[in-house]
Amino acid sequence: MGTTHKNWLVAGGIFLCVIGGAAIAISRSRSIVISAIHPATEASSTASIATSSITTAKTIAATANNTEAQQIAAVEDPFVPLMPLTPLDQAVYNAKMLAIANIPILSRRISPTSTIFVTSTAPSLWPVKIAPYPNAGAILPFKRIVAYYGNLYSTQMGVLGQYPPAQVMQMLASATAEWAAADPTTPVVPALDYITVTAQASAGADGKYRLRMPDDQVDKILNMAAPVNDLVFLDVQVGLSNVETEVPLLEKYLKMPQVELALDPEFDMHNGARPGTVIGTMDAADINFAAQYLAKLVRENNLPPKILVIHRFTDPMVTHTSAITPLPEVQIVMDMDGFGNPAKKINTYQRTIVSQPVQFTGFKLFYHNDSTPSIGGHLMSPQEVLKLSPQPSYIQYE
Repeated sequence: MGTTHKNWLVAGGIFLCVIGGAAIAISRSRSIVISAIHPATEASSTASIATSSITTAKTIAATANNTEAQQIAAVEDPFVPLMPLTPLDQAVYNAKMLAIANIPILSRRISPTSTIFVTSTAPSLWPVKIAPYPNAGAILPFKRIVAYYGNLYSTQMGVLGQYPPAQVMQMLASATAEWAAADPTTPVVPALDYITVTAQASAGADGKYRLRMPDDQVDKILNMAAPVNDLVFLDVQVGLSNVETEVPLLEKYLKMPQVELALDPEFDMHNGARPGTVIGTMDAADINFAAQYLAKLVRENNLPPKILVIHRFTDPMVTHTSAITPLPEVQIVMDMDGFGNPAKKINTYQRTIVSQPVQFTGFKLFYHNDSTPSIGGHLMSPQEVLKLSPQPSYIQYE
């Protein structure tokens, strides 16, 4: 049997996946299959498909058990001409990276008695100087991601398991609107961050202290995200397993243009301890493996750049940080995911994320743990978070 060729193109805000002799359209914000174009015969060429047009989706199949045929949305509206991804404008990219670095402006008198002040920027490690330019189609730094986190089986692990899906999506819409209003210069992309491999207190049959979610649970998240074009992050807690084993098992999902990856070092138990008894740790070598694996998928499937999020709230959680290597195909976000009052959170952000630059930053907000009266906390507003230097490109709510 011959090899099936797959290629991703863009048509007026819509991805067109050409697979062999068939073309499947997916929304530009990388969320769902919205239409399919089938050639008259299997011999139809990719070139002929690429020169055709696709239509805008009007309806979306919404259940996890739909057949492939049912998941193809009904479409209408005028045809949209097919175009390749717009090449990266490096000047625009540089300007946006400098803007989100949010470097403080210093002002001083030219002499103790002078009324004349001079201004300058404070010394800063941001924007990161060594990170490569991304391939065409990159989301960061042009947009900000606002994600809801959790697991459908648990009410203790975040928003996704605490409320019905419709309420979750309403809450997320409200949160993204707040961020869009707080920073009109940066469009907001909503996302669902689903803990797809969860660390466990019990060893399990193979002694690895982790539980892989069944496909139907991941599919539910994809279907929740589909109607509003959300991204989906698959979050991995390896327990006593490892990144090299767990990430490739998610390949069929990671090949989708709307699906990204997150790794949680807190539950990477290299020392053999049971998850939850001590804070785990992850080395740059594991992170680089994940990045290189994603980059391979991007190249093989002609996808836009993937996003890899690494959670962190202590220094030892990530070792050899300076060796973490962003790639043109993979944008890396170091996400501060500690809870506490604002002063504590900001200190952790500066100590574990800002002082050890990789590429982009993230900041986690806890609806409950941040607001505990005993710690003098409150849920930080978008306006408060945007005062940080650099400004986070990834915001996660638990």
